[in-house]
Amino acid sequence: MLKPHPLKGPNRFKLGVFSANADGGLAITTVPERWPARWTDNLTAAQIADRAGLEFFLPIARWRGYGGKNRVREWSFETFTWAAGLAAATEQIALFMTVHVPVVHPIYAAKALATVDHIASGRAGLNIVCGWSPAEFGMFGIALHEDGYTQAGEWMDVIERCYGDDQPFDFEGKFYTLKDVVSRPAALQAPRPVTMNAAFSPHGRDFAAAHCDFLFTTFGTIEDAGKHAADVRQRAAAAGRDVGLYTVCHVVCRETQAEAEAYYQRYAVEMADQSALETRMSGNRHFASEFDKAAFEQAQKRFAGGAGSYPLVGTPEKIVEDLLAISAQGYAGAALSFVNYTYELPFFTDRVLPLMREAGLRTA
Repeated sequence: MLKPHPLKGPNRFKLGVFSANADGGLAITTVPERWPARWTDNLTAAQIADRAGLEFFLPIARWRGYGGKNRVREWSFETFTWAAGLAAATEQIALFMTVHVPVVHPIYAAKALATVDHIASGRAGLNIVCGWSPAEFGMFGIALHEDGYTQAGEWMDVIERCYGDDQPFDFEGKFYTLKDVVSRPAALQAPRPVTMNAAFSPHGRDFAAAHCDFLFTTFGTIEDAGKHAADVRQRAAAAGRDVGLYTVCHVVCRETQAEAEAYYQRYAVEMADQSALETRMSGNRHFASEFDKAAFEQAQKRFAGGAGSYPLVGTPEKIVEDLLAISAQGYAGAALSFVNYTYELPFFTDRVLPLMREAGLRTA
């Protein structure tokens, strides 16, 4: 009998590892210990997380980087083959694939996703991305368009039909015209593997409400996080569905608060890869006039520290305090990044997870 997917397990607040498949993880820094993202590094980090009982391992999808001293994010593993390799080397953690919808045909995606689900005995997951970088899509001769989520809806419809009994089937849509489609085997999970999407726009959140099991979002302050939760709940209810809400955090966990804050300042400010950071933030530059100087510097620090995600910086006790507050705002879990996953994950799992159990956030 197929076990429940890890994201459907009993822990009140679930945890995952994010962006280990790409150099630097989410950090844009020049510190010598920055994440190299070699295959052996990924394998070690996945097995650490698996043994500790973390629920998921989630990659980013990158085709080109942001330049800078270290050619940031230019090195990254393709996520279907990456997940397949890790699925064969782990036992209980969910392995996600992150896919740019316009780049990957849905019939290919259905076959590849089903393959990983069989290797993982039902632990596969799909992170659906419509894309945001014209330079990346230009590599494929594809232009970004305003109907990205409409295409994603058709894409998901095709995948679900690939796992159904009504085959061969035809499909006639705005983006896909398909004839006599067959696809076997189906995924082990029915009607399809667990899906997630990161969306901030109303259109994106409506897509997640209609098609995904989980939605990832970020927030500036924990106090504001509840507004996003209420919005997602309302959209999911309108679609007649229940969508779990997750966030993304970058982590600096140390024995003392001063040590954690000093390291955060070192890697995300003093040794930030400024050229790559400028490229990464260029899309946000038009917002600069809306912030005072201190606020914009804080935004730069968060982008260098973890792609603009929320910082969990401090002692194990402080981090659990923050996670409790995030949970209270309606979030079911978080995807975590570190400067170096294999250096920092063992301390996090050894010291933070027991405190989360004591606080009632986790049962195991």
